[in-house]
Amino acid sequence: MERFVRLISTTPLLLLLALPLALASHDYGQALSKSILFFEAQRSGYLPHNQRVKWRANSGLLDGKASGVDLVGGYYDAGDNVKFGLPMAFTLTMMSWSIVEYGKQMAASGELSHAMDALKWGTDYLIKAHPEPNVLYGEVGDGNSDHYCWQRPEDMTTDRRAYKIDPSNPGSDLSGETAAAMSAASIVFRRSNPAYARELLRHAIQLFQFADTYRGKYDSSISVAQKYYRSVSGYNDELLWAAAWLYQATNNQYYLNYLGKNGDSMGGTGWGMTEFGWDVKYAGVQTLVAKFLMQGKAGLNAPVFERYQQKAEYFMCSCLGKGTRNVQRTPGGLIFRQRWNNMQFVTSASFLATVYSDYLTSAGRYMKCASGNVSPSELLSFSKSQVDYLLGDNPRATSYMVGYGNNFPRQVHHRASSIVSIKVDSSFVSCRGGYATWFSSKGSDPNVLVGAVVGGPDAYDNFADERDNYEQTEPATYNNAPLFGVLARLGGGHSGYNQLLPVTPPAPKHVVTQPKPTPEPKVTPSPASSSSPITIEQKLTASWNSKGKSYYRYSTIVTNKSAKTLKFLNLSVSKLYGPLWGLTKSGDSYVFPSWLNYLPPGKSLEFVYIHSASPADVSVSSYTLA
Repeated sequence: MERFVRLISTTPLLLLLALPLALASHDYGQALSKSILFFEAQRSGYLPHNQRVKWRANSGLLDGKASGVDLVGGYYDAGDNVKFGLPMAFTLTMMSWSIVEYGKQMAASGELSHAMDALKWGTDYLIKAHPEPNVLYGEVGDGNSDHYCWQRPEDMTTDRRAYKIDPSNPGSDLSGETAAAMSAASIVFRRSNPAYARELLRHAIQLFQFADTYRGKYDSSISVAQKYYRSVSGYNDELLWAAAWLYQATNNQYYLNYLGKNGDSMGGTGWGMTEFGWDVKYAGVQTLVAKFLMQGKAGLNAPVFERYQQKAEYFMCSCLGKGTRNVQRTPGGLIFRQRWNNMQFVTSASFLATVYSDYLTSAGRYMKCASGNVSPSELLSFSKSQVDYLLGDNPRATSYMVGYGNNFPRQVHHRASSIVSIKVDSSFVSCRGGYATWFSSKGSDPNVLVGAVVGGPDAYDNFADERDNYEQTEPATYNNAPLFGVLARLGGGHSGYNQLLPVTPPAPKHVVTQPKPTPEPKVTPSPASSSSPITIEQKLTASWNSKGKSYYRYSTIVTNKSAKTLKFLNLSVSKLYGPLWGLTKSGDSYVFPSWLNYLPPGKSLEFVYIHSASPADVSVSSYTLA
């Protein structure tokens, strides 16, 4: 791995290429199933009878008890065991938005009930966390003590103190985001569970009033959150965000006028953004208000709403690379904002581009960027390119969704997945003992964290699958939530839906379905080696031209055609003039990658390489069958 990283870094010409990868289409339905399943591995509290992630068990059963409140339940945010309120609420808002827009497509694929179960697990917790109109619990556990330990959630010995905001210690960003989450979720449950939807809306209205009346940043009141989820953008974006969702949920003109009255002073019409995520909500607000404008609901607020829309389209143009200030791209085409968990910005931007594409289509409009007009289909193509990259169409041929495809991260920075399940070995894992035994292990995770979207590659498409590489291998709930909608849309199509009409997701049909198995690659045996137990097939998967020179990307599939397990494989690769991914260099030859110890009968492995020549010569030097 290190050798390949160095090889890429010393080849600047390759780094400058924008690869027009057009590889095999993906199974978006399978990816959707897995992305939802991930949330079952993040559950805290008493697990339900229909829990599908069987290696997890009950945890955090005394949360809130010391404060006299029941805070059992909810989600762990990432690879640790803390429940952080701000990112959890944003996760639930994005889950809800995905279901509101694309619930019909989810229903058609049989995943709507799973998506709504995932949402309700979170909103049930938010209800508990809001025991009084002006009190909201925003964190359980402490990041400092939690990160000192490496333990399964089931073994936690860390401080489980609960932290709250109230009128004396306000947090308008936290309460505003929670109001947005609960109002958006009320739309989701309006048809299938109207009493629950009304309860969510009651909490949302109270929380917005609390946020607007007692203003302040939540991390000034819950200072232990500053190191992990500091509110850099402040709270104005969350107040506008909550008002937008409350208008959608209630159709109350008060919230629409709030957006009109405060759009300029709170930054809704002023901030031109190139990011959208758990901290900065402006691009999401601007997209929703642009929707209201295209729906013809603006009324006297139309001049202000037009300025919101201009900023929404500023964001879209920047993602496409057609604006006045564009988002950075990796050589492989992935939008890039930061080294630490860049994939969160990829999934959230892809979602906004997807819904805005459908809003424009429904309105019969196109978008105007600095470099010219942009059609709705171009926005959707951008979203598809980002999701396809995430799922494996990238220079490394790596899927950044665990459990999807053949080549995905095996050493995820995640306490529960990296430690043997308590159901397999109930021996207590101590605070520091977990580091010594499990964190430092170079082996694959004993529990596959199916569906988790990890932080992803760096600015040059490089990625190190190592557990201590938290910037790249740690997953997060807010990486996955926006993907719900994008994957449902890409898998289910549009089918003539008008995204500007009021939408209430259909009531789900509660069926229990296991995620579809990952399909094995279809390999045509090489005629030249048909009698050999090991076959090799190479194919050209992409080509491009840069500065007058042609470059080619080749995929090579090695298949064990025997009836025995392939225990050792030594490949000779000659006439190779560029980087190779998916094998480990051993002297002058190549052997199994670090995540693969053997190849069962009938199974295949894939590696890829890029160079400016005909296919390299690949042959089997030696092998061992047992």
